[in-house]
Amino acid sequence: MSKFEEMQVFATAVRLGGFSAAGRQLDLSPSAVSKLVTRLEARLGVRLVNRTTRAVSPTEAGQQFFERCQDILGQVEAAEDALSDHGRSPKGTLRISSTPGFAQHRLLPLLADFQAHHPSLRLELQLTGQAIDLVAERVDLAIRLGPLKETSLIARPLGESRRQVCAAPAYLARHGIPRVPEDLRGHNCLRLSTSRDFNQWHFHGPAGETLIEVEGNFVTDNVEALYGYALQGGGIVRLSSFMVRQAIDDGRLVPLLQPFEMARQQIHLVYPHRRHLAPKVRVFVDFLLAAYGGDPPWDRVS
Repeated sequence: MSKFEEMQVFATAVRLGGFSAAGRQLDLSPSAVSKLVTRLEARLGVRLVNRTTRAVSPTEAGQQFFERCQDILGQVEAAEDALSDHGRSPKGTLRISSTPGFAQHRLLPLLADFQAHHPSLRLELQLTGQAIDLVAERVDLAIRLGPLKETSLIARPLGESRRQVCAAPAYLARHGIPRVPEDLRGHNCLRLSTSRDFNQWHFHGPAGETLIEVEGNFVTDNVEALYGYALQGGGIVRLSSFMVRQAIDDGRLVPLLQPFEMARQQIHLVYPHRRHLAPKVRVFVDFLLAAYGGDPPWDRVS
């Protein structure tokens, strides 16, 4: 294996946090990845990673080497991308970062069609609720919700998403329909354990602003679990309209408190500023803007 391939294996193991994850991505066994990293350490004469039974993390020297590897690998990838602009279809790996909710409900349903039109592209989808450094993580583009803080990124708007309060018909048949925000105090509202702000529901109506800190008997750290439990009739949920729009259209969820306006989130497709935009990025940006740009289907009022 060449020095370049050794660097690629090492960087993948550090970026994904483990030999098993790196092996799955590179089509190698975990033991093969471990041996390659050990051989690299022996050749360089320095320990690069700390190993546990579940994960690996870079040492101080390993972090420095990882950052240099990322730079070199990125330059090689950019050089290959530039060549694909000369009469050939986009190819290589397209790395996309998204929140789990947007990916599940709005991104995954499109990706098979996109890949059918660009079979030479390999898609790598990273799901996280946190904003990551696209350059450092070698991510080509990301879906970002809310205000943008990084001015160095190119941002293309995909519309907005309203916060939507809703519940399954079965729950409402048992417990009644809240007519004003204060009625929520007598209902079972589904909550997120990782954010207090998420459980503070703001409404704007004729009487002004109303803040309800909701209570209920179900709490989780995952918004998809909130969505699933609401579908089962477990309680009232507040989620982004891009998540619940289809279920509302199908009658599986009922929108509530419609006269009261709730917060809206901006949705952007962002990617690093580069002198030459890689063809693989360009075709995906065009594809997603054609699908959702301007008038996204989830932003219709019920």
